[in-house]
Amino acid sequence: MTPAPRTDGEPATPPSTLPLLVEHNARTHPDLPALSWRTPDGTGWTTLDWAGVRDHTALLAAGYAALGVGRGDHVLLMMANRSEHWLSDLALVRLGAVPVSVYGTSAPEQIRHIARNCRAALAVVEGAAQAGVWAPLLDDPDTPLARLVVVEPGEEGPHLPYAALTGEPVPESFEKSLDTAGPDDPLTVVYTSGTTGEPKGVVLTHRQVLANAVALDAAVELPPHVEHICYLPFAHIAERMLGIYLPCHRASHVYLCADPTAVAQAVREVRPRQFFGVPRIWEKLAVAVRAGLDLLPEEQRQGVERAMEVAREHVGHRERGEAPPAELDAAYAQMREKVLKPVLAAGGLDRVTWTASASAPMPLDVVRFWSGLGVVIMDAWGLTETTGVATTNSPRTGFRLGSVGRPVSSVEVRVAEDGEILVRGASVFSGYLQPDGSVRSALDEDGWLATGDIGRIDDDGYVWLTDRKKEMIITSTGKNVSPALVENTLKEHPLIGQALVHGDNRSYLVALLVLDPEAAPSWAAARGIDAGSGDLAALAAHPAVREEVDRAVAAANTRLNRTEQVKRYRLLAREWGPATGELTPSLKMRRRVIRDRHAAELADLYAE
Repeated sequence: MTPAPRTDGEPATPPSTLPLLVEHNARTHPDLPALSWRTPDGTGWTTLDWAGVRDHTALLAAGYAALGVGRGDHVLLMMANRSEHWLSDLALVRLGAVPVSVYGTSAPEQIRHIARNCRAALAVVEGAAQAGVWAPLLDDPDTPLARLVVVEPGEEGPHLPYAALTGEPVPESFEKSLDTAGPDDPLTVVYTSGTTGEPKGVVLTHRQVLANAVALDAAVELPPHVEHICYLPFAHIAERMLGIYLPCHRASHVYLCADPTAVAQAVREVRPRQFFGVPRIWEKLAVAVRAGLDLLPEEQRQGVERAMEVAREHVGHRERGEAPPAELDAAYAQMREKVLKPVLAAGGLDRVTWTASASAPMPLDVVRFWSGLGVVIMDAWGLTETTGVATTNSPRTGFRLGSVGRPVSSVEVRVAEDGEILVRGASVFSGYLQPDGSVRSALDEDGWLATGDIGRIDDDGYVWLTDRKKEMIITSTGKNVSPALVENTLKEHPLIGQALVHGDNRSYLVALLVLDPEAAPSWAAARGIDAGSGDLAALAAHPAVREEVDRAVAAANTRLNRTEQVKRYRLLAREWGPATGELTPSLKMRRRVIRDRHAAELADLYAE
């Protein structure tokens, strides 16, 4: 494992486990801010420094130990991104236990499956609503769950209040027993989001997580102790890496955003130097910026557009590995300072130096839009099984917009004969957790993991994704179609916020489309159309909106080959989301759920 270069005078070789990183940060940077969360009135932030993190997690660890939690025990956590979740995670790791975060949107049957699979005796949940879902498992003879801890004061009912965990001081002898986990001990179990079946428990060790942290740190350009806004669920590997493990590796500052819908406000307040968003987040932010630009006077808007052209030209040189000409460099610097930074400042992104995306293919028009503001989104790719990022674009080693970059230093990547991407290396997982506590490897005899993604590697080593192997559409004529390619082409029109393409074993493709809930009302208002207070159902039924969507689909078809073109579509009246089950908590489509729920509409599209 090659250590990342450090810029703050610290030793290049990091500690070998997460608890040793926490102790190192508390000793070396005791007064640096580590964790901030909203004050109860929502107007400010409460902050804990690294010394405070060490002390508080020791106190919590003692509380969990008093409940019988010991080394190797799994403990389930279902909370929003709040301090109790973050600190409990580290406290359990310091105790040698294995924290397992569960998505707050998980269905009862998914919760039951996870509880049985990991054999946890204790679960820590947010409030009465969550306790009500978990409580029946306490009496389930096939589930070893024996106790619930409830975080929200006054909502614990018959269960243990979270405050009781920190009611007693930490005995000195106990504190000496902390932080004894070894590099090859399990650090966490992350359950896949279940887009195609039951969630699988991915076992990740300290060594694998820290190998990935070092490799990712080597690929980015960030100042020391950088801020991170933490809003994705901790049950997702991206936020576990970015919101827990990398901050411990970097001694950086995490801002917890318990309500994902408030992330834009948090960005405006914090003005972070790094920001990670799944594609749907970048799409929504782009819609908001475009709407703001549309409100500018014509002369000012044209000035912004000219500045964006200069920025794209500047990014183009960098993308090709060329130094921008001095004249262009000077023009971009001036445009960025006078024109683009004020636009970015309105959204809190004027200080950002590293932006990234992963989880699903990023629409190229969205990437190009942000590059026009001087924001180069470093698209990355990886799986829970690869401990997050396996490939990434990098300002240090190069980038190609539309690709997912090159392999990070902790893995190697190749493409099988059928186009499936294979990965092996130091940050590839140990295996899937079995109900008997064993770990089943998913690697072949040479250590390669078949990822299920289809793609190619170009002559410069950049990886280009096509789609998920299981999601490729095979038409009745035997043609292979990437649904993501078609869907992203459809979504290039601002009115279309979501799209699902269907056509397996059919002679042509059809699509389900959803209006963008932010862009559609603005589009309608600008044309004097009564938007009905933003009601998507009313807009979807309006003749002018339908005519524009017709034009959008026709325009998309001109950029697609004949097999990929959408012959018919249905415009739906409601956005898909995690709460209603059509999207995973990381905003990826659950295609099977959407197809099942709209089976009648899809059948009608082929009957017409």
